[in-house]
Amino acid sequence: MDVPEGSKWCPDCGSVKSLAEFARTKARAGGYHSYCLICHNARGKETKDRLYGGSREYHLRRRYGIDGAVVAELLAEQGGVCAICGADDPQHVDHDHRTGWVRGILCFNCNGGLGQFRDDPDLLAAAITYLKGTTWRRALIHPGVYRISSPARGRLPSRSS
Repeated sequence: MDVPEGSKWCPDCGSVKSLAEFARTKARAGGYHSYCLICHNARGKETKDRLYGGSREYHLRRRYGIDGAVVAELLAEQGGVCAICGADDPQHVDHDHRTGWVRGILCFNCNGGLGQFRDDPDLLAAAITYLKGTTWRRALIHPGVYRISSPARGRLPSRSS
């Protein structure tokens, strides 16, 4: 088969495609995978489905060393809600980045929040102190009369607050 310059033949789909349609790799002398991106991705999906029962199972085993049954068990222990905020149907596995141990199942926001604070209890405590010290509060002055105040700042909240 005559393959023009800048192209490659894919043995799965049997067609000649431009090199841009093949994934790059340092593992092969030519610098490109044997199969085009579409066939390469289809082969990967088929393998995950065949060996692990799906992409989620594959990632759970690869990243955390657990399977869907362990996730279901953890979720049942938590009452089917996020371990932090109690939101329904959490989907994210939380783990300690130093030890790799799975801690629980969290909602997207709680999992992301812990990640943003780098799992550091001191940073989280500082954030709590900050919120308690600067959050605007309604203080009851007289029955039915409230004053909006902040213990740390004397500015009024913006109109958009």
